[in-house]
Amino acid sequence: MDHANLIAIDVHTHAEVSCWNPFDSYGEEYDRAADKYFRSNRRPTIAETIAYYRERRIGLVMFTVDSESNLGRRRIPNEEIAQAARENSDMMMAFASIDPHKGKMGAREAERLIREEGVKGFKFHPTVQGFHPYDRMAWPIYEVLDAHRMPVIFHTGHSGIGSGMRCGGGLRLEYSNPMHLDDVAISFPDMQIVMAHPSFPWQDEALSVATHKPNVWIDLSGWSPKYFPKQLVQYANTLLKDRILFGSDYPLITPERWMKDFEEAGFRPEVMPGILKGNAVRLLGLA
Repeated sequence: MDHANLIAIDVHTHAEVSCWNPFDSYGEEYDRAADKYFRSNRRPTIAETIAYYRERRIGLVMFTVDSESNLGRRRIPNEEIAQAARENSDMMMAFASIDPHKGKMGAREAERLIREEGVKGFKFHPTVQGFHPYDRMAWPIYEVLDAHRMPVIFHTGHSGIGSGMRCGGGLRLEYSNPMHLDDVAISFPDMQIVMAHPSFPWQDEALSVATHKPNVWIDLSGWSPKYFPKQLVQYANTLLKDRILFGSDYPLITPERWMKDFEEAGFRPEVMPGILKGNAVRLLGLA
């Protein structure tokens, strides 16, 4: 990634539409619920997302979420995202997602994606994947990621996915309590753990884990900065200023909206460049 020519790096964007696989309408009600929750109905292709970010000179990390076991939805191929990243390596990186229920087979896939496809990190979503991050079934995959010193993004806090559906779509919010990552951070010290989103209703837990464990970071995706809890802004300005990352959750939130609100959310001018780009440069090994 040619970060010197980018104004920011968005570490949290989603692949929404595959050009390799036919459209999978199974479970589409989760998309409609998310659209209503985020007041958005954008479903761009991978190429459209890249073009959008290139026009704005913003780097991006893109991933899908493999929830095949829990939701029964066909995932977008990790390989499709990896190929797009190779073709746009000046401004894009690919993270992979593997359902932790795949255990040792998932570990084999992780190794292959790192060695053959060049993925630079991984994404887990405990709520939609239906697992506690400390569950030993995920350990074989974590062992591979730790050995390769991969950055790994974990969804934390309330999920817009399933919000408003009958029984919340059967998704359990408790899986995404950031305190569950404490054991993971201890057991895999070479795996850089990114807690995604303001972790409502567990913001203090997230700040505690990140303050205590130096291999834990926080990305600010999924919310407009004007709604951030005051303690999150306080820690971003002080103790955690070197481990806070810009993320939008695109296409559910656009980087333009996020960056506009960021200017007025109480962040100190001296920490803003690190949040927008500098911290991601270090996390992603670009410098």
